[in-house]
Amino acid sequence: MKDHLGHLVEKVATGAMTRREFINRAAALGFTAGAANLFLADAARAQQDDTPKRGGTLRIGSSGGESTNTQDPALAASDVPFNNLRCWGETLVEVDENGQLEPRLSEMAEASADAKTWVFPIRKGITFSNGKEMTPDDVLKSLQRHADERSQSGALGIMKGIADMKVDGDNFVVELEVANSDLPFLMADYHLIIQPGGGYDAPAAAIGTGPYTLEIDEPGVRHAYKRREDYWDSENRGWADEVEQLVLNDGTARTAALQSGQVHAINRVDPKVAALLDRSPNLSVKSVAGRGHYVFVAHVDTGPFDNNDLRLALKYAIDRGEMVDKILRGYGSIGNDMPINSAYPLFDDTIPQREHSIEKAREHYEKSGHDGSPIILRVSDGAFPGAVDAAALFQQTAQKAGIPLEIKREPNDGYWSEVWNKQPFCASYWGGRPVQDQMYSTAYLSTADWNDTRWKRPEFDELLLEARAELDNVRRKEIYSKMGRMLHDEGGLICPMFNDLISAVSSDLGGWIADGNGGMMNNKAAIKCWLKSA
Repeated sequence: MKDHLGHLVEKVATGAMTRREFINRAAALGFTAGAANLFLADAARAQQDDTPKRGGTLRIGSSGGESTNTQDPALAASDVPFNNLRCWGETLVEVDENGQLEPRLSEMAEASADAKTWVFPIRKGITFSNGKEMTPDDVLKSLQRHADERSQSGALGIMKGIADMKVDGDNFVVELEVANSDLPFLMADYHLIIQPGGGYDAPAAAIGTGPYTLEIDEPGVRHAYKRREDYWDSENRGWADEVEQLVLNDGTARTAALQSGQVHAINRVDPKVAALLDRSPNLSVKSVAGRGHYVFVAHVDTGPFDNNDLRLALKYAIDRGEMVDKILRGYGSIGNDMPINSAYPLFDDTIPQREHSIEKAREHYEKSGHDGSPIILRVSDGAFPGAVDAAALFQQTAQKAGIPLEIKREPNDGYWSEVWNKQPFCASYWGGRPVQDQMYSTAYLSTADWNDTRWKRPEFDELLLEARAELDNVRRKEIYSKMGRMLHDEGGLICPMFNDLISAVSSDLGGWIADGNGGMMNNKAAIKCWLKSA
């Protein structure tokens, strides 16, 4: 409701709507004339306070932190590490809130006519936090490390298909095995932080070109940073003197920390409390649709999930509409057992939506020949907001089809290191990626380190390479459609819902923008926002 009024306020500010029209529209939403005028006045004061300010300690409360976390960009797999990386490190390019490429350590990339050779002009005069000047050689070595399987990098999948990387004067040059017009989007992956010497000697030392330096590193508890006075882009980022990230995996604890003023922003607001929290004084809930999805992932190479009839039984058993209503409370949309939705420009909306069907679930379960032993689904509160409740709903509908789904609740600490991508069936989430190539390369390419369903299909890999080489978007969309249908019909991904990204912030926090690329402004809130009271 507040977000909608905020949109109308913007129209008043630009002259597109009169004050009287605003009051009439507000009345239609249930606001009195006095309340509408008060809202306008508050908005005007907020606009005056919307000039970036330096100073203070900006604190965020985040889920997705563990005692096993490291500052190594290659190993980042959840929200707390993602936020950490943005504080001290940067990539060659980024994707902005509008889905457009933004040059960072590199000027805008240039491609050859066949899109097989890409040249990234590297900025000069940028220093790492250890005082060393960043060079194209640092870029080369950083990318080489993530292309090495020994690094266990989450970006390993997107590095496949690169035939050669080299330095040419002030340029970093990438030669591809096949053309890929989306390559710069892949270089924006948050794992691909540029480190001195590639980070080979000290990958977890948190030395990068970002606006902050690491001061306190207590995995699973808190991480604190101090602003760099020599940061190259200080006119646009790094407003607070200090940034502190508190690890708050429990949703109730996160909400309480925001309400008490302990933190200025929190991630992953539970949809069940979002509306109530939005009505709290001096707080607001920020929700944006995107590519993120809450899922259950099964290893297709491990019994009993190596049987596609069993996988189909589970897919038909889940009630997607119920999940969106009861878990997301409307903050999202139904999924279709593939990681792509309409937020992607080449999405094919003709792929049939899988409906909830107890009859088909029972039919496929019986056809699978499963012996009736418990099918263990591992879940944790930290998997996604409402994950435990979602698993319970899944269990209830599965039982109606005669599927013996059993829930095993796991602790938050260690979930991303000991359960996800290791146990054969668990709850998980994906933040999505800017383009389909990156999403598929990261999680579904046979050689991807983050292939959390163990999906390995030579035909799928070949289609991915074919799509990269195809510069005709019509034909490319057809290829992606075929890949999506393969996952929909045979994959180990059970995707009941695409979630809105819901954060909540204090009224003292300025600079917040809606960014559907990831939670907490694509994990950049700590470096792009400021404190109005500073």
